[in-house]
Amino acid sequence: MGLPRNLRLPRLRAVVRKMSSNPDGGRSFARRDLLLKIQSDVQKCWEESKVFEAKPGDKPPGPGEKFYGNFPYPYMNGLLHLGHAFSLSKLEFGAAYHRLRGSNVLLPFAFHCTGMPIKASADKLARETQRYGYPPVFPELDDDSSAEVTDDSQADQAASVAPDKFKSKKSKAASKAGVQKFQWEIMRGFGLSDEEIAKFQDPYHWLTYFPPLAKEDLKAFGLGCDWRRSFITTDMNPFYDAFVRWQMRKLKKMGEGVQPQEYVLIKMEVVPPFPPKLKALEGRKVYLAAATLRPETMYGQTNCWVLPDGNYGAFEINDTDVFILTSRAALNLAYQNLSRVSEKPTCLAELSGNDLIGLPLKSPLSFNEIIYALPMLTILTDKGTGIVTSVPSDSPDDFMALQDLVSKPALRQKYGVKDEWVIPFKVIPIINIPEFGDKSAEKVCIDLKIKSQNDKEKLAEAKRMTYLKGFTDGIMIVGEFNGRKVQEAKPLIKNKLLDEGTAVLYSEPEKKVMSRSGDECVVALTDQWYITYGETEWKQKAVKCLEKMNTFSAETRNGFEHTLGWLNQWACSRSFGLGTRIPWDEQFLVESLSDSTLYMAYYTIAHLLQNGNMYGKEIYSIRPEQMTDEVWDYVFCDGPSPTTDISPALLSTMKQEFAYWYPFDIRVSGKDLIQNHLTFSIYNHTALLPEHHWPRGFRCNGHLMLNSEKMSKSTGNFRTLRQAIEEFSSDATRFALADAGDGMDDANFVFETANAAILRLTKEIAWMEEVLAAESSLRAGPPSTYADHVFANEINIAVIETEKSYNAFMFRDALKLGFYDLQLARDEYRLSCGAAGMNRDLLWQFMEVQTRLITPICPHYAEHVWQKILRKEGFAIKAGWPVAEIPDPTLRIANKYLQDSIVKFRKLHQKQESGSRKPKKGAAPSPSEGNKLTVGLVYVNEHYYGWKEQCLRVLQSKFDSQARSFAPDEEINEALKNCSIGQETNFKQVQKLCMPFIKSKKDEARSVGPHALNLKLPFGEMNVLEENLELITRQVGLDHVEVLNASDEAARAKAGVHVSMLDKTPPSPGEPVAIFMSKQDFEAQH
Repeated sequence: MGLPRNLRLPRLRAVVRKMSSNPDGGRSFARRDLLLKIQSDVQKCWEESKVFEAKPGDKPPGPGEKFYGNFPYPYMNGLLHLGHAFSLSKLEFGAAYHRLRGSNVLLPFAFHCTGMPIKASADKLARETQRYGYPPVFPELDDDSSAEVTDDSQADQAASVAPDKFKSKKSKAASKAGVQKFQWEIMRGFGLSDEEIAKFQDPYHWLTYFPPLAKEDLKAFGLGCDWRRSFITTDMNPFYDAFVRWQMRKLKKMGEGVQPQEYVLIKMEVVPPFPPKLKALEGRKVYLAAATLRPETMYGQTNCWVLPDGNYGAFEINDTDVFILTSRAALNLAYQNLSRVSEKPTCLAELSGNDLIGLPLKSPLSFNEIIYALPMLTILTDKGTGIVTSVPSDSPDDFMALQDLVSKPALRQKYGVKDEWVIPFKVIPIINIPEFGDKSAEKVCIDLKIKSQNDKEKLAEAKRMTYLKGFTDGIMIVGEFNGRKVQEAKPLIKNKLLDEGTAVLYSEPEKKVMSRSGDECVVALTDQWYITYGETEWKQKAVKCLEKMNTFSAETRNGFEHTLGWLNQWACSRSFGLGTRIPWDEQFLVESLSDSTLYMAYYTIAHLLQNGNMYGKEIYSIRPEQMTDEVWDYVFCDGPSPTTDISPALLSTMKQEFAYWYPFDIRVSGKDLIQNHLTFSIYNHTALLPEHHWPRGFRCNGHLMLNSEKMSKSTGNFRTLRQAIEEFSSDATRFALADAGDGMDDANFVFETANAAILRLTKEIAWMEEVLAAESSLRAGPPSTYADHVFANEINIAVIETEKSYNAFMFRDALKLGFYDLQLARDEYRLSCGAAGMNRDLLWQFMEVQTRLITPICPHYAEHVWQKILRKEGFAIKAGWPVAEIPDPTLRIANKYLQDSIVKFRKLHQKQESGSRKPKKGAAPSPSEGNKLTVGLVYVNEHYYGWKEQCLRVLQSKFDSQARSFAPDEEINEALKNCSIGQETNFKQVQKLCMPFIKSKKDEARSVGPHALNLKLPFGEMNVLEENLELITRQVGLDHVEVLNASDEAARAKAGVHVSMLDKTPPSPGEPVAIFMSKQDFEAQH
């Protein structure tokens, strides 16, 4: 009895798992060990032949001739786990598929060591030995107690995952109360001895320990990697360090890197007595804090400006001082040690700009002993402090705002400004500028005919004309620096104000920076460097790049579009950890996401620089210091030929390697990196490389669950890559990874699937060996039977459909179509052949095709079959994609009809046979063999006639095949009335028969399309059944079968007393009716 065509895979897995167990309940590992042995032998063969070393062609590759894919390098603070392997498998399967097809494939792999976690963990180990001795003896901890490991710098450490993800403030270690509280215990969890753990107090020991282990595990996995190009990050690798330094310098030179804007905050003291709104502040020194970039102009202050409708606050700076400014500025100050409570501003009073108008002020350096706070309508509260100094001699904005108040009594009256606060104050000359004199603002405003403070465009032009000129050519004409150039006096005056305590330094981002949580970012006292993602022109390039990229799913594209919409400035430096130093500010390191955006280009020449040494320590034909910016520009950016002592041949080779492999064709990653690393990569490629080298594709996937549960060390539902390979073998692990899922939703690695794969693969090896051992008994000659043609057709379909799935990077579908379905077709063929036997050539074709189709997923198994069983030349991994003939879809439909019919006949026969054996009440059972139902009459009606034909013709006319929808029921009913059915005298009765038939056919058409409404099937039903009489007879369990035309009266007469069944359930296209009878009854009819 054959397996049904619609057998579901999960059920099959359950059966396979059961079969893989010993009768006594113990497990045998012989099958798994066979796969491990095959794996070891094949990998040794690959390595000896250097099959994965990628070399560029002599000329630029045409479409499909090369494939370059890459993967975000994992963070090296632990062992690789199945989560890494899942994402990596998408690249590995895709690259292996393209290698199989004949493409020149480059798949490199590197190891990320940049960032804080390794250094923090090393420091933690050192502190633990200082506190608890060596080896440390830790105290017993309650479940709710916390150890030092729970600070945020350890967030990644407990789970050994990549840091290239946004993190919550609560660390993973902190969320696992009572589990591996101490770093030393975490390291013991890796199987390390105390003596070995002690070495990890040196952060650089991590870099020499974990990357080689990861490389070993990936080799065991069968990764088709060119390991010559492997590298680690940080300044431990001098070549990669030079590469990142070039990248950062180039970004800075292009204007993508910016630093916070530093201001001098002028302390304008409020002169008592305080107005009612400030009464609560009496006894404190209260200042209006104005941010300025031009401290040298403070001599010329005539007033200060506030925004009448602006929101301000009085914020406590220390025990005595209170600053009045915006809450935004106060938050920045709080992170710059200018708040009574660090990082938390304390507001003593909320104020509006109107509350501040008229406040008398003492301002440092001002020639006016008292100045007043006055209204200005153009102040921006999202820049500076919202308090602005007024120097009308040199600021066109200040000059026009003051003139408006002087010349417009109504404006003064509107804001309650008294004449004595404005009228007495005259412009004070402080700087002489050639061409503009000593009242530059007044002159330029008159020259440009500016009418008021609202003439924004003209005022912007006025500032452009005077500010730079004032700095470069201006001469101080007042104060202790009289006669000095402004650019000389500026820093001296700044230091004077700071030394006297009449000003402080204040910094804020040059532009608004929004965090991923939607909060506006501030500047902390520690200096910082930013990359300005989101800058308009740069963003347009990134959008253009994305538009041309293959993202493999709409969800991935939507994720990138969303991120491009909000991403702004990104802090690209850190003061703690490992990495590359910021080249122009070496107290800082390039942070871990910012040194990881362009390294796909580095892969193309890494082997030429590092000579196969991942640490870049083996100096061969080039030294790190020779890799100057000019050399990098020449290799990657089509720059001019550099002046260098690097040999011209090597320079040319590097440039040729990069030009051949770039742009990369795909980068595979988890979906969580869309919002940072992957988008950063798009930005950096568009900024640094010419357009023809921009990325071609990103494919993203969800996370991996194990056995339908979240991966977790604390629950034990966790496997490192090494553990999985040892438990299942690499091919069974890869098989289960392919089966786990391909979309953006979380995938599921099922241990049962991996165990079932062990059985499937080893049984397939055994079956092929058996077939070839008995090859002489197979039927020779070309395929000739119906079963031969069906099987050949299924092989062709598998080749074509599996190819589509591999091209779409849908590996679960590829596994189903190229392995599961093909095996079902083979099993069905074996059952269908009967006494005639299987065709030798077809079985050879099947074995060759199936081996090639599974090669990207199970390459060790495939290589073993290819070389050891099929005795083929060369490597399976480069065997070429199998050639297929154009499939015959009608033959597939016909075979499904045949198999479905056999299943239906068999069930009906079993039911009737069991019913005929039951004796009537009171009668003894008949022992006669003659009563057995051994004859089958199959009645076929290949065409719809009568009212069914009319219904179908109506439905055909009312069906939209594009939309797969029908006209309204009322319209269909009206059409029925107008056709021959409507002329029937018993129309109502016929209509009742029509309705269920119409509903059934409508549902079928919506599902499969317009051919569901055809009046007959696309093949001859009687021909198919008659050609397979032997199969039907054998599989149903009969002695004799006849296929008959239901419309032939002579044929109907053969049914004898059973003819009523044909009237009760008449056959129709696709629905033959079988009548079973005993041999005795059949002979009696004749």
